[in-house]
Amino acid sequence: MTTPRLGVLMWPMESWPGAGDLWRRAEDMGVGDAWVYDHTAWRGTTPWHDGYATLAAVAAATSRIRIGTLVTSPNFRHPVPTAHAIKTIDDISGGRLQIGIGSGGTSRTSDGGVLGDGDWSPRERADRFAEWVELLDLLLRGPRTTFEGTYYSASEVVSEPGCVQRPRVPFAIAATGPRGMRLAARHGAMWVTTGDKAGGATTPAEGVRAQVDRLEEACVAEGRDPMELRRVMLTGFTGEQPLESPEAFRDLAGRYAEAGITDVVVHWPRPGTPWAGDLRVLEEAAAENG
Repeated sequence: MTTPRLGVLMWPMESWPGAGDLWRRAEDMGVGDAWVYDHTAWRGTTPWHDGYATLAAVAAATSRIRIGTLVTSPNFRHPVPTAHAIKTIDDISGGRLQIGIGSGGTSRTSDGGVLGDGDWSPRERADRFAEWVELLDLLLRGPRTTFEGTYYSASEVVSEPGCVQRPRVPFAIAATGPRGMRLAARHGAMWVTTGDKAGGATTPAEGVRAQVDRLEEACVAEGRDPMELRRVMLTGFTGEQPLESPEAFRDLAGRYAEAGITDVVVHWPRPGTPWAGDLRVLEEAAAENG
């Protein structure tokens, strides 16, 4: 059993250049990946800076660490300008960008309905998600894209010279349902979960094991080798505290590795919140698992 690769979720709350210092500190620790939430707001937290603008600055301020959104959603972004930003950041970073994509939340505290177009039904949200990913994939592969969808369109969009990474920047697709799993199997380099205790699971790791089983079934249905996908667990939403102590991190990493997870992402410690943690534990974990 391989120890999961360690990633860290960085809060887009610090003003620059202080934020740049934190990202460089994560890089110097040896963390494998550093991610940022991509919202207009999150649970009433302020200030809350733009994810893509942050990544552009981080791309210029770092040199080794892989960076990305966790996750971008259709809630307030259209695939055409998003693809344009992705290509630019991939260029600035020298090919270190990866893009997490999810269907988006329904609450206005996480930008659901923020554009004023009302609430989407679960079916419409799933349809938009699938179409959004399909169009983004086409735009990043280029060299010229015309697309007429139900929700998103593009007309003669020129993508040349394209991404630094070929055939495009890797996607990390967050999904729990059958359609999302198939989407991850079709387009993803990574699949993302925040844990699950549905379906009779007694522990978060058991629920994730069931999700991984469904992901593997989706891969087979798509003609994809399941081992090609990294499986990313974004911690912090199951009540577990991986940065409470070195032992807590090792225990969590081991349990999720047994469940089929290849990457564990923890939040940069934020005092006074459920994501408090101990920075010294993160440093030790990075030294062992970055």
